[in-house]
Amino acid sequence: MNIEKARFNMIEQQIRTWEVLDQDVLNLLSIVKREQFVPAVYANLAFSDLEIPLPGGQHMLTPRVEARVLQELAVKKHESVLEVGAGSGYMAALLAHRAQQVLTVEIDTELAAFARANLAKNGVLNAEVALGDGARGWKAAQPYDVICVSGGLPVVPQELLEQLKVGGRLAAFVGTAPVMEAQIITRIDERQYRIAGIFETWTEALQNAVHPSSFKF
Repeated sequence: MNIEKARFNMIEQQIRTWEVLDQDVLNLLSIVKREQFVPAVYANLAFSDLEIPLPGGQHMLTPRVEARVLQELAVKKHESVLEVGAGSGYMAALLAHRAQQVLTVEIDTELAAFARANLAKNGVLNAEVALGDGARGWKAAQPYDVICVSGGLPVVPQELLEQLKVGGRLAAFVGTAPVMEAQIITRIDERQYRIAGIFETWTEALQNAVHPSSFKF
């Protein structure tokens, strides 16, 4: 396989056509080598429009979803980022190239080790992997400029929203099967948040994700 040709085709045919037009984001997809974050057995699928399987029964998001979220978050060099769900470490690597510091929290021990190894071998020095449950955020290092939830949330917990700085942005896939909405939530002030839906999708819910209260009469 011609890797660079496959990467070019991924960017031009999958990602640019999905309203990802920020040239800095498109360039970054050539800098951060996706094939180095994919399990070796799936290396030939690194640039496919698929959710590639990961250890622990998890999956990578598709390239176009990763790129679109990255574009919409518009991370800046002075900002701190929390990612919930490290996966392979690829999204953390993309975020780290745009941010000052990334903390990515992973609940699965095997996946946390996989992400940590991938980030190290790719020379990503400003991203740290923490082992733990980030479904309600990670209070130890709050507040954050940006929070990226790399898994589904039936509802966005208030604890997570409150870990954003004023002016901060949170990306999450909100709702339940069969359709979820990718949302960018911006903290306007101490009490108000603005929600922008950017596309419909579906992905597995985070382990221990908060579910809406249900009442029976």
